Amino acid sequence: QVQLVESGGGLVQPGGSLRLSCAASGFTFRIYTMNWYRQAPGKERELVAGIRSAVGSTNYADSVKGRFTISRDNAKNTVFLQMNSLKSKDTAVYYCDALWGPYKYWGQGTQVSVSS
Repeated sequence: QVQLVESGGGLVQPGGSLRLSCAASGFTFRIYTMNWYRQAPGKERELVAGIRSAVGSTNYADSVKGRFTISRDNAKNTVFLQMNSLKSKDTAVYYCDALWGPYKYWGQGTQVSVSS
């Protein structure tokens, strides 16, 4: 049974930091590209960051470059998203996603709220 379980969301003040985790099970984690998406109220889901399987190369949305860092621990089947210098516009539900060929899995999401 495939599972992606996100955690680490919460309420933080502008300028603060959060670290999201996504624990995976039920598939061969190390060969999958792992992504973080987010969806704000009334907006479409957008790709925030991704990390490849083999060489671990990363990509980021322009809106988060220099503030967010994606990483993975293949031994623990976990992908992380370190979010620094958070802004109110980062408020959204954050989802992790696993992709390999035609196979794509989603987690249930974790809420991140940035507000003073």
